[in-house]
Amino acid sequence: MRALLRTVGELSITAGLAMLLFCAYLLWGTGAYTQRQQLLLQRQLAEERGDDPARLDKITLGNAVAMLSIPRLGDDYRYAVIEGVDAEHLKKGPGHYPGSAMPGQVGNFVLSGHRTTYAAPFNRIDELRRDDEIIVDAREARYTYRVTSQDVVEPDEVEILAPVPGKPDINAIRAMITLTTCHPEYSAAQRLIVYGVLKSTEPRKA
Repeated sequence: MRALLRTVGELSITAGLAMLLFCAYLLWGTGAYTQRQQLLLQRQLAEERGDDPARLDKITLGNAVAMLSIPRLGDDYRYAVIEGVDAEHLKKGPGHYPGSAMPGQVGNFVLSGHRTTYAAPFNRIDELRRDDEIIVDAREARYTYRVTSQDVVEPDEVEILAPVPGKPDINAIRAMITLTTCHPEYSAAQRLIVYGVLKSTEPRKA
């Protein structure tokens, strides 16, 4: 019996250490991968800046769309947004829903991002308050959005992706932004949503 208890104890310790290492990988190891990918995406944006703005409508899956910064979350909060929201895309950073509006366009510019793993770019978006700025630096201009509200929805509420969030039967007349992530932390039971509207546009100088 004593030997059995010792064996069970040793196995429990081993399993605990393995779980601890796995959690550490999810929180920090995946972040290192995202940081490497972000360097590549940000370099891509820098090299393409100044290209024909018409190419904005021709961004392919996996390519960089724009640079995202949110002053409320710190001066160093900067992420390159990737086109696509599949699992492989979101490992690299916030993803833009294909088919939703592009930066600055009339309609809904919808972004999704991880909250706990892969650098957790949307971990703190619950801290955003009304009138906080969300800045999107695209190839042709800088677009500054103003936060209007937050919401928590069920995962199957796809109406938030509509040109007018939550109102799929209405035609959009202004440019909006929607940030979406898992809620609560460490769970995918619901979705945390942050909404905003376009506040200003600063065309990029040639």
